Amino acid sequence: MWVYGKNKEWKSRLRAYNEGRIPVISGITSNNGVNYYTEDVYDDEEIFCDSLTISTRGEYSGTVTYHQGKFLLANNILVMLMPNLSRKQKIFIGTLIEKLNYGGYNNYPKISTLAEDIIYLPIKNNQIDFDFMEDFISELEAYLQATGLSDYELTPEEKEAIDRYESIQWDSFNLLKLFGKSTRGKRLKSDDRIQGDLPFVTAGEKDEGVSDLIGNNVEIFEANTITIDMFGSAKYRSYKYGADDHIAVVHTDHLPKEAVVFVTSAIHKSSHNGQFNYGRNFYAKDADELNIMLPIKPNSQNPDFSYMQTFISAVQKLVIKDVVLYANKKIEITKQVSGQEMVR
Repeated sequence: MWVYGKNKEWKSRLRAYNEGRIPVISGITSNNGVNYYTEDVYDDEEIFCDSLTISTRGEYSGTVTYHQGKFLLANNILVMLMPNLSRKQKIFIGTLIEKLNYGGYNNYPKISTLAEDIIYLPIKNNQIDFDFMEDFISELEAYLQATGLSDYELTPEEKEAIDRYESIQWDSFNLLKLFGKSTRGKRLKSDDRIQGDLPFVTAGEKDEGVSDLIGNNVEIFEANTITIDMFGSAKYRSYKYGADDHIAVVHTDHLPKEAVVFVTSAIHKSSHNGQFNYGRNFYAKDADELNIMLPIKPNSQNPDFSYMQTFISAVQKLVIKDVVLYANKKIEITKQVSGQEMVR
């Protein structure tokens, strides 16, 4: 059931997350709809908790967000009261509500129109399958957490980085001058490897080149570095590892992770063009001679690692679109298998 709160403009617009201040929800799409925090005086009936909201006016009308904990409403926001449902079930249903045909200044939701709208929910034995919703959202949240994409709303800086990508300036940089001498791993025959938990990197694409988990006393390379194998294939390493003699290690661990990912792509583009093979292997000395193209700071000839960090952060968040497509596909398959249920 959708209801209006006592919509008003709260006086104290404090953006800090300090204790005692309560979030105010508006129609914005950033920050999950939280526009600001307030210490303004409010009555208990003005406070909502653990509910869905939908924007009813403006450019973002029809935007649905879920809010865990207490919150207040700014103008033009509806709250859906679903006291008997879990957080994950509310999130699942909220995603379907947002797919309704609302949007823009002339097509906004109202209590009367929402009461007539129809969404499709999964069913089992002719009953709404709330367990499926619970499990499905749990699976997605686990994926997002594992991939670092649990926060996928682009910041203004990330949007700007994407928008200006085509106009940024680039220059050529030598790896040795940027990161110092690269290191070559040492050979460790398969028969000599002791089972352990240290990833051991060799040449190849299978399992990102990790051929074994070893317990041998070998040189351990730092996380947040780049490996280049004998064929010139560059890969980012987010963990500590050992490496054999067909691996060159570029020491980038002093840079932010996202900037190193960007550099990895630049190295791969320069080194993996077919010029290295079984007859002509890539070694650490080749890394030291390698030149790569990187963005430069405005009015400077220095690499803009800050831009690279922001750009890759934005790209990682955009990857969430793949999860959305996966979710839609799974829902459609569930409909085909179990039938469709129309719920008002």
